[in-house]
Amino acid sequence: MLPPVAVGCACLSLRVVRPRAFTLGELVAAGTVPPGGERVLRALLDARLSFLVSGGTGSGKTTLLSALLGLVGPDERIVLAEDSAELRPDHPHVVRLETRPANQEGAGLVTLEDLVRQALRMRPDRLVVGEVRGPEVVHLLAALNTGHEGGCGTVHANAAADVPARLEALGTAAGLDRAALHSQVAAALSVVLHLVRDRTGRRRIAEVHVLERESSGLVRTVPALRWGTEAFVRERGWERLRGLLRSGGSEGGPGAAAMKGASDDGSG
Repeated sequence: MLPPVAVGCACLSLRVVRPRAFTLGELVAAGTVPPGGERVLRALLDARLSFLVSGGTGSGKTTLLSALLGLVGPDERIVLAEDSAELRPDHPHVVRLETRPANQEGAGLVTLEDLVRQALRMRPDRLVVGEVRGPEVVHLLAALNTGHEGGCGTVHANAAADVPARLEALGTAAGLDRAALHSQVAAALSVVLHLVRDRTGRRRIAEVHVLERESSGLVRTVPALRWGTEAFVRERGWERLRGLLRSGGSEGGPGAAAMKGASDDGSG
C-alpha cells in the first residue's frame, strides 16, 4: 500500500526570471548550442526566417529565444506578447505586452489573442509570442503571412516532428479547419528548433527541422541538423535549410557570411 500524500498544506511554485539574458556565446559554453552552431542561428536571424522553439517544460525555450532576440539588429522593433513577461532580450528597441486576468467583476480581461491582434498595429519588425498555446495561433500565422518576416515564438512539443500536430490541435480548437491551418503553417513558418533537457539537467538543441508541404497539402517537418558533441550533424533536410538561410540574406551579407563559415569548418 502506498504511503498517504499530504494534501492539506499550502504549496508555492516560484518561477524566478533571470534579470539578464544569456548571450549566444554563454549558451555555447554551457553546451546548449554545439560548437559552431551559433553561426547557423545567426544566419537564421539574418535571413529573417520565421521559426518556433519547441520543447518540454523547463527545456530552455525562453532562455534560447531571449538570447536569439538579442542578436536582432538594433534598428528593428521587437514586439513581445506573453502570458507572463519572461523574455528578457538584450535589445534597445523592445515593446513588451503582457496578458491580464479579469477583475472580480469579470472586467478588464486581456488575452494573448488580444495582444497578438493589437501588436500588429505597432509596426513590429519582429513579432514574438512567448508561448503559443491557444487561439492566438490563428492571428500569429495570419500575421506571418502578411509581410511580418522573422516572427517567432515557443510551443510545447515532445519532438520537432510533433509541432505540426500541436499547431493543428490549437488551430482546430480556435475554429480553423485542418486544410486551412496547414496552408497557413506552410506559408508562415520555415524552421523548428527543438530543445531537450537530459537526465543530468543539461539543456541542449537536440534537432533543427525545416517545414515541408506534402502532396496531400499537410505540413511535416524534415530533420536538417541534430545535436553533435563537436558540431551539428547534418541530416537530409540540410540542403533545404542552407538554401533558406542563403536566399533570405543578401549575397555577401552577414547571413551569407555566417553560412560560409559554417560550411567551411564543417559545423551545421
